[in-house]
Amino acid sequence: MFTLGVDIGSTTAKAVILQDGKDIVASSIIVATVGTSGVQRAVEDVLKQTNLTLSDIEATVATGYGRQTYDDADYQVSELSCHAIGAHFVFPSVRTVIDIGGQDAKVLALNEQGQLDNFVMNDKCAAGTGRFLDVMANILNLKIDDLEVEAAKAQHPAQISSTCTVFAESEVISQLANGTDIADVVAGICNSVATRVASLARRVGIREEVCMTGGVANNGGVRHALEHELGVTIAYDEKAQLMGALGASIYAFKNL
Repeated sequence: MFTLGVDIGSTTAKAVILQDGKDIVASSIIVATVGTSGVQRAVEDVLKQTNLTLSDIEATVATGYGRQTYDDADYQVSELSCHAIGAHFVFPSVRTVIDIGGQDAKVLALNEQGQLDNFVMNDKCAAGTGRFLDVMANILNLKIDDLEVEAAKAQHPAQISSTCTVFAESEVISQLANGTDIADVVAGICNSVATRVASLARRVGIREEVCMTGGVANNGGVRHALEHELGVTIAYDEKAQLMGALGASIYAFKNL
C-alpha cells in the first residue's frame, strides 16, 4: 500500500512515497518556488523511481506553504502537524522540533506521543530563515553549501548584531570592508541565525530530545551554533528537509 506526501515550500518542493506507512521507497527535492512546476516535477520523480502511477497511490496529502495549490491531494494538512509527525517517526523521543525553512522558522513542542503541544513561528521577517542565509551567501559570493565549511574555519566569529536582513547585509559588507576574514563573517552569520531562532525556542521551552527539520538543518554551521546557544545536543538526520513530506505521507496512511 503506497501513500504520497507532498511538501510545497516557498523555495523547494518535496515528495515522499511510503509503503505500508513505514518504508520510504522514494523521495525527491526540487528547488522551485510556489506556483511553478516544482511540485509536479517532484511527484513525477518519485513515481518514476518506483515505477508507480498516481492511480497506484492510495492517498495523497499536501502540506507546506503552497499546499492549497496542489489539486491532486486528498487532504491538505498544516506543515506544523506534518513536521511533528515526520520528526517523531525519525526520532521517537523528540520533544522539541526546530524547523527552519526558506521563509520562516518554527519551533514545535511535542508531547510523549509525538503530538503537537505548542508552537511559535517567525513568519514576519526573513532573519533566522533560509532566505537570510541565501542573501548572505550571495554577498560573500559563496554557495549555500560552502557556509558550513567556512564557519568551521573561523577563529574569531564576527558580531552580526542586526536582526533585520537588510541591516545585517550592511553589517556584513562593513565587516568585509574592514578586512574581517570571510570564515569569521560566515560564523557570525550562523550565530546570528542561531540567536534569532533560540529566542523563539525559549518562548516555547526547550525539552530534550531536540531535533532540526527543514533545509537549514543541513547547514552544520547553524546546527552547531544553535547547540551552543541552547546548551543542548540537536539530533540531525539527512532526511531533515523531507520531514514535512514524510509526515504528510504518514498522515495519509493513518487516514486510509
